[in-house]
Amino acid sequence: MDEGSRSSSPDAPPQDLWLSILDSVSSSRSIPAKNVLVLGQPSTGKSTLVSALLQKPAVDSNNDEPRVDFALGYDWADIRDEGEEDILTRLSVYTVPSSAPSYTALVSHFLSPLSALTHTAVVIVLDWTRPWTFLEELHTWLTWIERWVQADGAHELQVLREEHRERWQAHLQHYSEPSIEPLPTTSSAFQGTILPLGPGTFTHNVAGVPIIVVCTKADLIDDNSDLVGVGASGMGGIVKGKGDEWEERTDGVMQILRTVCLKYGAALFYTTPGPTTLNILRQYTLHVLFVPPAPAPDGALDGVAAPARNPFPFLHKPNTLDRDRIVVPAGWDSWGKIAVLRDGFDAKAWGEAWEYDLSSESGASGRSEGGARKQYAVLVPDQGLKPTPLPQFNNPTPEQAFLAKNYDENTRRADRDPRGMFRSPVDTSAPPTAGLVGPLGSTSFSLPTVERALAEMEGGSTGTTLGVGMGFSKRAGAPTSPIIGSAPSPTGQTQHEVLQNFFKSLLNTKDRGAGPSSSAVSPGATAGKAPPTGPRTSGGGGGQADVGSGADDG
Repeated sequence: MDEGSRSSSPDAPPQDLWLSILDSVSSSRSIPAKNVLVLGQPSTGKSTLVSALLQKPAVDSNNDEPRVDFALGYDWADIRDEGEEDILTRLSVYTVPSSAPSYTALVSHFLSPLSALTHTAVVIVLDWTRPWTFLEELHTWLTWIERWVQADGAHELQVLREEHRERWQAHLQHYSEPSIEPLPTTSSAFQGTILPLGPGTFTHNVAGVPIIVVCTKADLIDDNSDLVGVGASGMGGIVKGKGDEWEERTDGVMQILRTVCLKYGAALFYTTPGPTTLNILRQYTLHVLFVPPAPAPDGALDGVAAPARNPFPFLHKPNTLDRDRIVVPAGWDSWGKIAVLRDGFDAKAWGEAWEYDLSSESGASGRSEGGARKQYAVLVPDQGLKPTPLPQFNNPTPEQAFLAKNYDENTRRADRDPRGMFRSPVDTSAPPTAGLVGPLGSTSFSLPTVERALAEMEGGSTGTTLGVGMGFSKRAGAPTSPIIGSAPSPTGQTQHEVLQNFFKSLLNTKDRGAGPSSSAVSPGATAGKAPPTGPRTSGGGGGQADVGSGADDG
């Protein structure tokens, strides 16, 4: 074959031919994915809303098992058409359990504004059992949404925000109340005259995010039970009945919420646990997720793949009279309609107060007198449960400091001396107590008791022992023992001295060393002493005569 024949041969087919064919088919039949971001504080009814959006069984609130709350909840479901044949979209719902920065920081990792902005709607959940928190939570969540769409400030994201804002502004300008007639196509819907937005409408929400403010548990607004605490009634302690004052307050709350929602191009819904209001909310959420792009100036649509009509039309009319099922779609409301609800409400003043809260640093903390949140707190005072205050901290005085402070006073006053309780009181006028021997006082000495104790120890006659030890002779008419009694001795010594001399004589080693010979003296010397044994006599001369005759006989 020559070179010409080889050059005219067809090119070899690419190796990924079948892969490219499959990709083209799958892209033509791809299912659009939409996202719903649910924001709300704990126990506001977010799980009930998520179950209604996905048409899944609600979580049993009567279950005693503890609920597991995730840092960022996620669930999804395929949304089909009325005939349940074709899947129109795959709906993913992300739930943020709290406004704490540790939770909100996770959203950007799963829903990046650059990729998810055009396919995401935001639902802010408020709880009618805690109406005093409405403006504070709205301020928190709306401020966070504005920061979320800013992201890193990339130029590509800035262009996307502008396009998305134009899209949502066109939706607000072309809103019309639903009718029983068939909906026209998207191209004919935008052929009417475009009216400018009213005052106070869509002044914020730089990225045009579809926002739906949902006030849950609206069936408790008129609850007038006598319970105390959160959930006792719709307005806590300020509810006194269902008269004019009560209706005026609830209407005032709704007017304030509508004024704030108007500034962000947001919708306002009241829901109850019943399926009716939740189903209406689900229809509207799907409706705003498929809002078509903004029309070009010449009437043509931006984007080739834009659908001819919204596959989820919203046919429910606005409702501002039934206070438990309020429906205010985005694009329908205005300052004039808000003022019609109840006379005396100044929507412009409340709008300026909200702006003051956003721009003032003092308003950021809720302490600004001219801010909307401060004025709202006067209308709806906080009736939530307050934590029990802790008792005052008791800082005790150190023990040594306390004793040093009271030392002088305790030493000056004897009755303040703590050692006094351990001392036995001594009564000098009382007679001596038998059986007490010790240094507690002179009256405690009982000499007969001492004599008896010594006799028991030595096993002999007390009188004989004492008489021999002390060298006294027993004469007729003499006392039985020279130390018995309390009278002083013939030598003039006191009882103390006599007793002391007696014990000293017992310890005298010189007298003990003399032995029996020291006591065996001449008959003349021993003539006046009592015999070592024999009965004690109390007679006079007879005793001495017996002693003498006994000595002669020996």
